[in-house]
Amino acid sequence: MSLSNHFWAGVRAGAPFLLVVVPFGMLFGVVGTEAGLDLAQVMGFSVLVIAGAAQFTAVQLMTEQAPVIVVLASALAVNLRMAMYSAAIAPHLGTRVGWQKVLAAYFMVDQTFAVSSQQFDENPEMSADQKFAFFIGTLCPVCLPWYGATWIGAVVGTRIPQDFALDFAIPITFLALIGPALRSLPHVAAAVTAVIGALVFVNLPFSLGTIVAALIAILVGARVELWQTRTARA
Repeated sequence: MSLSNHFWAGVRAGAPFLLVVVPFGMLFGVVGTEAGLDLAQVMGFSVLVIAGAAQFTAVQLMTEQAPVIVVLASALAVNLRMAMYSAAIAPHLGTRVGWQKVLAAYFMVDQTFAVSSQQFDENPEMSADQKFAFFIGTLCPVCLPWYGATWIGAVVGTRIPQDFALDFAIPITFLALIGPALRSLPHVAAAVTAVIGALVFVNLPFSLGTIVAALIAILVGARVELWQTRTARA
């Protein structure tokens, strides 16, 4: 297959996420304007952060008058998974030139990582150029519409009928991502721990329960993976 074929394969693989990316982005635009942000600030969030869950977390804490350090720490905790994504994808895209690494790092979101990592694992014969072309293809229907959807939500705002229930996109997005990712015991252990932790610490102020649950889940997943490695060597 040519590089263009791999690019379009990536576009097709990421296209189904349009169904949730658009309402997800519109919802953030609405929430951001309702929180008092102007259009430039809302768009700045989506362009500079480009991480829906972290953006919602930050805006919610800002409306609750949380300290800046708590807002930053919570957003970073929510996005901590991006570091794990980068480590997992580095063997496939880590050999690219500088600007390509920067581009891949910027557009490394849940959907592009999930689709690309699955493709790379299932097709180890792909060359580095083919993998990069596929990755670029995945971001076109995922990341680029995010900006436009955010702008529409911010401009239209409360004029969007409540019957549209745009918030359906948030749980559906993450359910679609989590399901295929639960391919090993460490993944399952981390996911279960995160759910339990989020419920146990739900009443912590400033949504700090998210940070606590995420950290515990990461530790549990790492310990289970270490246990599996030691057991296999024994």
